[in-house]
Amino acid sequence: MGEDYFGEGAEAASTTLDCVTRIDPTKPRLSHTEWRRLERAHQARVDALTAAHLARRSRGERHPVEDFLWTYYSVKPAELRRWHPGAGVLLEDGSEDRQAWRHYAAVGADITVDLDAFFEKRGATVTYVDTLLRATLERTPRFGCFGLHEWAMVYRLTPEQLRHVGLPLRIGHEATDLVVESNPIICTHFDAYRFFTEPAAPLNALRPTRENQPDFEQSGCLHAGMDVYKWAVKLGPIVPGDVLLDAFELARDIREVDMRASPYDVSAYFGADGTRLVAVEIETPAGKREYAELQRGFAARGNALRERVIAAIELARSSR
Repeated sequence: MGEDYFGEGAEAASTTLDCVTRIDPTKPRLSHTEWRRLERAHQARVDALTAAHLARRSRGERHPVEDFLWTYYSVKPAELRRWHPGAGVLLEDGSEDRQAWRHYAAVGADITVDLDAFFEKRGATVTYVDTLLRATLERTPRFGCFGLHEWAMVYRLTPEQLRHVGLPLRIGHEATDLVVESNPIICTHFDAYRFFTEPAAPLNALRPTRENQPDFEQSGCLHAGMDVYKWAVKLGPIVPGDVLLDAFELARDIREVDMRASPYDVSAYFGADGTRLVAVEIETPAGKREYAELQRGFAARGNALRERVIAAIELARSSR
């Protein structure tokens, strides 16, 4: 899509990182030993999450499903490895280590997120993300779109015009166009809708725009679920590392289903769990039921993460 936005170790990392959210608020200072342990756990988790991508990159191989996470969401693996404790936490003896980090300030030998500087620079972004996530939580989710946005992005295109030129269409071009024409399209997400082909755009029942995004965003949308990762990235150091990586994992899992339900044949590729990517045949009643059930699971995970991001924002505001 666009360029706008940019093992054991992993299990241990996930368990350890949860401790960040349980710090006693009356003692918001992490000892040097403790925060270094949390940082190492975070880095180990990132290394496990990015190992396959980095190995492919070193070999010059492409993965049309997972590469999306590194091109559309323009975050490098090295950036993900930077662990943040979130707002209102002092890191003992951390000033020398992090004094050059953006939006951090030294407090003697300790260091913490400089919330005044952060809000001066990113205050408008914080307000927008907070408003959007709260609106999404309050809106009733929709589970009847069946991933047709991906089909609308290839509607009436010739083989050489496809975004993923190396991937064949699973049921062919004519049958793909017929699926678009014979199913109602109700895409609520602007960053999916804007990539509809010209003849497909009028077929959408809605007209989402960047301006009305908070009025349309709903948690049943797979792309809205992936974007929780984007918002966590944009909020930078006020979002604890475990929240960021949980959002990344959600985006990765959603992306796999997004492409499994697309018109593309991705059966030659494997998912994060090592199993081959099997099509969700949304052109069939059984496929539609499967897709909707997957949507419900992603909506629940996405909403839980939205609440955690909002909680991080609230903590940052109250800690100033």
